[in-house]
Amino acid sequence: MPVVYLVRHGQASYGAQDYDVLSPIGHEQSAIVGRELQRRGVVSPQVVCGDLVRQRNTANGIIDSVGFESTVAIDPRWNEFDHPDMPLPTTGAGDSFEFQRRLDAALESWVRKDNLDGWRGFQNDSVDALMDFAGSLGSGATGLAVTSGGVVSAIVSRIWGLDAQGTVRINRVVANTSLTSIVFGRQGMNLLSVNDHSHLAGNGDLLTYR
Repeated sequence: MPVVYLVRHGQASYGAQDYDVLSPIGHEQSAIVGRELQRRGVVSPQVVCGDLVRQRNTANGIIDSVGFESTVAIDPRWNEFDHPDMPLPTTGAGDSFEFQRRLDAALESWVRKDNLDGWRGFQNDSVDALMDFAGSLGSGATGLAVTSGGVVSAIVSRIWGLDAQGTVRINRVVANTSLTSIVFGRQGMNLLSVNDHSHLAGNGDLLTYR
């Protein structure tokens, strides 16, 4: 049975003029999760990510940290949500707690609308990207999909049948470079772990959420 790890990108540059670049911590997180995957026995996995800079840099950081003989495929369906009905708060406005409050409210409202051209369409695209990627893997193979918190939340909420509030709760706590693992078999897709960030334990500076 193939296994897919959903890897949220490393810490981006919150509050900076260009958010879509990894911070120094983000680069360090990418190397750490690469070593964690190697410790788990992953060897040169198939890798896919969206076309955002923070996603591509995380994917390459994972590969370079342990010398995986992997190339990175690009699929924009792994990008973070970007929709006129789901306006992201300005990153530089207010403190991080206010940013999170506004983000939670905007996401919950968007999910509740459940439009095919909005949240439901985004969720469908996320699940389709996962199924297509898993279908490209051989039996017993491992794949890494480097993505963003919104995609992880969309997939987890579909598998677990979460409502709007549940989706927001998942999205709020998906840590940078956390691992969500999904196994595929005769029973379909099943979650093995969600938001595993134990590889960052013991260093509070490395546990981040943006």
